[in-house]
Amino acid sequence: MLALLRDQGALLPLPKYDNCWLARTDPRDVARVESRTVLVTERRGDAVPAAGSAMGNWMSPQDFEAAAQERFPGCMEGRTLYVLPFCMGPPGSALCRAGLQLTDSAYVVASMRIMTRVGADYVSAALARGDFVRCLHALGRPRDGDPPGMASWPCDPARTLIAHLPSQRRVASYGSGYGGNSLLGKKCFALRIASCMARDEGWLAEHMLILGVRDPQGVKRYLAAAFPSACGKTNLAMMTPALPGWSVTCVGDDIAWMRFDDDGRLRAINPERGFFGVAPGTSPSTNPVAMATIRRDTIFTNVGHTSDGGACWDPIDRQLPPGTTVTSWLGRPWAPGDPEPSAHPNSRFCAPAANCPIMDPAWEDPAGVPIDAIVFGGRRPSGVPLVFEAFDWPHGVFVGSAMRSEATAAAEHTGGRLLHDPFAMRPFFGYNAARHLSHWLALGARPRPAGAPPLPRLFHVNWFLRDDATGSAAWPGFGHNIRVLAWICRRVQGAEPARATPIGWFPLEGALGVGGDEHRKLFPLSKAFWERETRELRRFYLENYGAELPNQIAEQLEGLEGRVRAM
Repeated sequence: MLALLRDQGALLPLPKYDNCWLARTDPRDVARVESRTVLVTERRGDAVPAAGSAMGNWMSPQDFEAAAQERFPGCMEGRTLYVLPFCMGPPGSALCRAGLQLTDSAYVVASMRIMTRVGADYVSAALARGDFVRCLHALGRPRDGDPPGMASWPCDPARTLIAHLPSQRRVASYGSGYGGNSLLGKKCFALRIASCMARDEGWLAEHMLILGVRDPQGVKRYLAAAFPSACGKTNLAMMTPALPGWSVTCVGDDIAWMRFDDDGRLRAINPERGFFGVAPGTSPSTNPVAMATIRRDTIFTNVGHTSDGGACWDPIDRQLPPGTTVTSWLGRPWAPGDPEPSAHPNSRFCAPAANCPIMDPAWEDPAGVPIDAIVFGGRRPSGVPLVFEAFDWPHGVFVGSAMRSEATAAAEHTGGRLLHDPFAMRPFFGYNAARHLSHWLALGARPRPAGAPPLPRLFHVNWFLRDDATGSAAWPGFGHNIRVLAWICRRVQGAEPARATPIGWFPLEGALGVGGDEHRKLFPLSKAFWERETRELRRFYLENYGAELPNQIAEQLEGLEGRVRAM
């Protein structure tokens, strides 16, 4: 497949590394197209709350069939059809699920073989039963008169459509070859369709990394964490800790499927087999583990290309050898100081998880790993503290529902815009987002077996807080985030005191190795800020959930408003 793509001009070999390749897309096909991503259900209320559509896009079955008939018939004429049987999750797991994707993109084939377990042997029994998710993908072709784009990257941006039919366990994607739109095992199956499976079967499919944290005494705990795309999930999942004696192992960097076992413990698997990470922001200083992972068997997309056969992106935090030149993702000569970056802001690497030097020994354990804490977070430059703990499970679900974050280049939104992103799932809900909240609340409230461990504790983090006076980062982040994870682990253990505040439990001064003014900058608690925040949150709930907002979440908001008034 790689040789075929090379001969077609769709992949460029990168001889500086071992079996690594570069793809350049049509400049009009560079990100998830959320505005053209739809849920197809008989009743609109099964897909989105009646109050608004910010939590997803609905399409009727009749409109979908009309749209499909306008696009799919004849769209693969003259091309090769590839049939990809694949499974999500470790074979033998209670959560392992099968899929079958049809595609006319060799790039998708090569990428899916990295991201999923491809092969009839994995899923033959499921295919025989008809128990699999049906995934149809077609690149489409530009309409007459459209700009031709890049000949090696056919697409149909004007008519792109990514449709999900949850009741049929079916996905139909047309017009885009970009990862999230075309690698249908990823966001389409593993989140949108799987979240419906999880609702029906009593488990969770979430946009979360999974990592293991071992303390100097050898005690290991597993955490799941939900951040919006391009907000540092991969960097956290592959962290190199800055605290001596602490270590981190990676189970997954993007998606977690979680279920309570017979003993009442929440366990998680990573349904994927590879990493589809954002290249910009990944460097030897920020994520040396990722840099080691992507030096072999990796497909890069829309990064820069060096004349010595390597890949590069911005910022380039290393010196290039003398005489080395750079070609940008657009195929143009590039030099430091040029107004356009050498790599697209959403450029990617697609690499096998097995190549990561810190993969957890249990990352493919069919039973999954036990989750001790769940962490929510996003890009908030001001007002939101570095870390706090929710008071209990319902309050933690409320905290997850209240997440807001600056938009990133992973979707078509303008970067920097502050968006509500409940559970980091706003683009990925497979059903009514209000019912997603109810599902979380119900799982936490259901009877637990005698002797069951406590529910995972829930937290919120904000690595992106900025100093109001200087505008610079208030927290060093990256390897220093282990200090926050260490505090979380101590809280789970029950050995760490904390300070109760109106929004949750704060670390005591000195608990993270900082005190005085530095501690105060990292843990702001402004009455004016939280009054604005609660007003905005109430407006968001009203406009997007309306009467469907679960009563427990409304009560949590009222409780927060009362505590803020009393500050």
